[in-house]
Amino acid sequence: MAAHADGSPGRSGTVRPEHPGHRTAGLELLAAIVGSSDDAIFSKTLDGVVTSWNKAAERIYGYRAEEILDRIRIGERVGHYETTRRRKDGATIEISLTVSPVHDAAGGIAGASSIAHIITESDRRRDFTELDQAREFSETKAFLDNILQSVTKYSIIGMDLDHHILSWNKGASRNYGYAAQEVVGQDSNILHTPHDVQSGAVKRLRTAAYEDGMAEGTFERVRKDGSRFTASVVVTRRDDTLGHPVGFLVMSHDISEKQLAEEKLRSTAMYSRSLIEASLDPLVTISPEGKITDVNEAAIRVTGVTRAQLVGTDFSDYFTEPDRAREGYRRVFAQGFVTDYPLTIRHTDGGLTDVLYNASVYNDEAGHVLGAFAAARDVTAQRRAESEVASQRARELDRLAELERFQKLTVGRELRMIELKKEIEDLRAAAEGT
Repeated sequence: MAAHADGSPGRSGTVRPEHPGHRTAGLELLAAIVGSSDDAIFSKTLDGVVTSWNKAAERIYGYRAEEILDRIRIGERVGHYETTRRRKDGATIEISLTVSPVHDAAGGIAGASSIAHIITESDRRRDFTELDQAREFSETKAFLDNILQSVTKYSIIGMDLDHHILSWNKGASRNYGYAAQEVVGQDSNILHTPHDVQSGAVKRLRTAAYEDGMAEGTFERVRKDGSRFTASVVVTRRDDTLGHPVGFLVMSHDISEKQLAEEKLRSTAMYSRSLIEASLDPLVTISPEGKITDVNEAAIRVTGVTRAQLVGTDFSDYFTEPDRAREGYRRVFAQGFVTDYPLTIRHTDGGLTDVLYNASVYNDEAGHVLGAFAAARDVTAQRRAESEVASQRARELDRLAELERFQKLTVGRELRMIELKKEIEDLRAAAEGT
């Protein structure tokens, strides 16, 4: 197949030779463009001889090519060279020159081609605007750099798409122990444990960040000295102005102390919970609205209701006298505590348990009341024992009263016998006297 019309290879791979007419037409088009340009376009030899001069060059008179010929001789292109020139009529103008070397067939520098542009007031305003924008950009960049470097608690690391380190703030130096010059250009895997790299955990984090724009996780990190710490890591994908991914920004924070504090808190909470569960007395926490927020196993046993069913229900629902129970917890929140408050818990099977409640409020760090903690002391056995003792005492009192009655009866009879005996003796004495 023949080549395309533009001279690119066709399927056969051949290139159609350029027709002489095409070259002529191209040169004519180029000459027309140069001739109609508002900018002066001209060329000179290295000796300063003008070899071409367009109409715009005729309007813009004069420039000193010698000032930049030395730079042209070594093949350097000089852009935006500003100078003042005098027109034929004596008027002074400011122009911007762009001078490029012209090469001969052998590749040597045969001359220079110049493009001159009159600098107008709008150009000046634009230049000042661009200068202001450049200055603002520079100041913004410096401001952001200052922020980046002033953050010492957080590690902020810039990476390319291959995860090589590009930037390194003071926080990263503080957390990892590396100076910036030691790690810039290095693979960021040096900051991860071999296990996290080999298990694919690091790759999964990076893939998620690339696909979703951001990913986070908790990782064990490695310092320069080999020691390790736990860090919360957030990886954000960086895009260019067109939205194309160009790298990643990694922010990490040492949470080792936080983890230790949380572990200590968990241990303390577990210890406290074990003490609560070890209690044989029903324990319950109540919200200011009178709702149960937590219970122990003893409370579950005494009511016959599961923890899930108890939590969120009204405290007063599980007593034989709900109104009295409600009055009890209201008194706690009103005065801060109650002691030996008598209530009777009702079991789901109908069984009853007499208890004495001792309760007090608990507060947060600011002193705000969060709820009340209540402990119920089972006094059923005590009440039963007291009842038995009372019954026994009543029986003993009845027996004593009976004995006293018998004694009185017996003593009365004895006294009567004595009196009768005396009467008999008196009668006998009287009879003998007569």
